Amino acid sequence: MRLAKRILSLAGAALAITASSAAGQEPGVANPARARIDYMLKCQGCHQPDGMGNTTNTPPLKNEVARFLSVPGGREFLVRVPGVASTDLKDDRLAELLNWTLFQFDGANVPRDFTPYTASEVGRLRKRPFRLERMPARDALVAAIEELSAAKHNQK
Repeated sequence: MRLAKRILSLAGAALAITASSAAGQEPGVANPARARIDYMLKCQGCHQPDGMGNTTNTPPLKNEVARFLSVPGGREFLVRVPGVASTDLKDDRLAELLNWTLFQFDGANVPRDFTPYTASEVGRLRKRPFRLERMPARDALVAAIEELSAAKHNQK
């Protein structure tokens, strides 16, 4: 009987934590606290706690990552980069982590019509991870982002 009460108490606490972390939640992020922990365990070793990456081999997420959503192929690229595609998270958790990362580090650049990543989309895309072609693909996308940004700036 005491064990059953303890289990119910723990379950209630877990639900309260989940509910409180869902307040003000971003689209596609069922549990922001879990997504943050996943980021800490799977991403921040290279991308740093603040998402700034490093100049040697890890591009920044901060104020950059959501810009990939503005150009053709950018959305797919974010799932297919080796560190993302090969992580041991299940597809639903990876989709949640991607959605959280976009809003956490670059919310200002998330398109208004953004459709959150889903488990099925992530599962399909990560089957074809980038390998050696990652850098040329990234360079082409960054060039397209810069071109789009310049065009918008010139329209003002």
